Amino acid sequence: MTKTVIIGGNFAGFTAALELKRKGGKDHHVVVIDRNDDFLFIPSLIWVPFGRREVKDITVPRGDIFKKKGVEFFKAVALEVDPDRQVVITDRGEVAYDHLVVATGPKVDFDVAPGVKEYAHYVGTPIGAMKIRESLEKFKANPGPVVIGATQRAGCMGAAYEFVFNFEKWLREQGIRKKVDLYWITPETYLGHFGIDGMTGAETMLKSFMKMFNIHFRTEVAVEKMTDKEVFLSNGEKLPYSFSMLMPPFVGVDFVQNSPKLGATGAGYMPVGDDYRHPVYPNVWAAGIAVDVKLPFKPGKVPFSSPKTGYPSDETGKIVAENIVRVEKGKSELVHKPWGKIPGICIMDAGKKEVVILSNNLFKPRSFAVMIPNVIYDFGKVLFEKYFLWKTRHGLSFLP
Repeated sequence: MTKTVIIGGNFAGFTAALELKRKGGKDHHVVVIDRNDDFLFIPSLIWVPFGRREVKDITVPRGDIFKKKGVEFFKAVALEVDPDRQVVITDRGEVAYDHLVVATGPKVDFDVAPGVKEYAHYVGTPIGAMKIRESLEKFKANPGPVVIGATQRAGCMGAAYEFVFNFEKWLREQGIRKKVDLYWITPETYLGHFGIDGMTGAETMLKSFMKMFNIHFRTEVAVEKMTDKEVFLSNGEKLPYSFSMLMPPFVGVDFVQNSPKLGATGAGYMPVGDDYRHPVYPNVWAAGIAVDVKLPFKPGKVPFSSPKTGYPSDETGKIVAENIVRVEKGKSELVHKPWGKIPGICIMDAGKKEVVILSNNLFKPRSFAVMIPNVIYDFGKVLFEKYFLWKTRHGLSFLP
């Protein structure tokens, strides 16, 4: 029996585990190692600070799902891997493998600039989202200027865009919008770049949104430092604030960086081919955020990265599972799909409004790309959330 160990159990790891067991059947022993018990639907964290969702609404216990599907769940912290011995070292002992899938997600670099860790809020974790909720209660009583956006080297601009529009809507609901100067800051060369070199109409649409909601914006700026009262930008501006939320850059997790034989990049991501297989160790694979992605564009004067969450994570999890099954069947022809050729599928929430983003390729060149605004209600985003949580609870990873 072939034993595959998967490090990480959220989008990429969860999908890879269930798909590998579904396709490999009794010939495959699949083990998922993760430090947390629950699957978290991260896209909905933007709603938690505003009370539209509770954390429990967007979490799904993994254990029972894996057990029903024949996947072993090992709750532990993966510390490093020795690919020559084919052993993963965890805080609960060593785990041997025939194949290893690294689907670890990101580590957030809060040290991107002095003061960011101490003063900026971050919506990308349940703890961070709940801290924002607490801060908003205090902010309501004493509103002031607000700075929201992404720092230099960030790649998850989409979530920050969603947050700023939801925040603006919350201000109106609280009756304090006129008391707040709202600023958006981004390292992007233009609004709507998203780290994918933009799409037709993206810049025009985002500019119209900023004007419609009276949001001041700054592009191609880095955060030089933060104090408890001001954000210092690379263009020389000092923006005062009473509340801030910034998306820092992602880097590879300690597990990858503590495993030197994997040859991680400077940012701590794993080098793989278009089949998501390691170039030196053919039984080591990566999926999701752990993959080292080469940027197809040149950032401007401020560096930034590309998004690796959501659909690409799910898709690479499926590709890796399929390729491992093929390898074990003795097939030499594997699935090859460069990251940039994965379709772009996203629904960006804009405060009970939304923009549906679709393209045949994530990166250019594209033969099809469209952004469809829905200014009536964000029912597409809500329906997608319900659908994904439903398929997750039932372990139906093969569905789109």
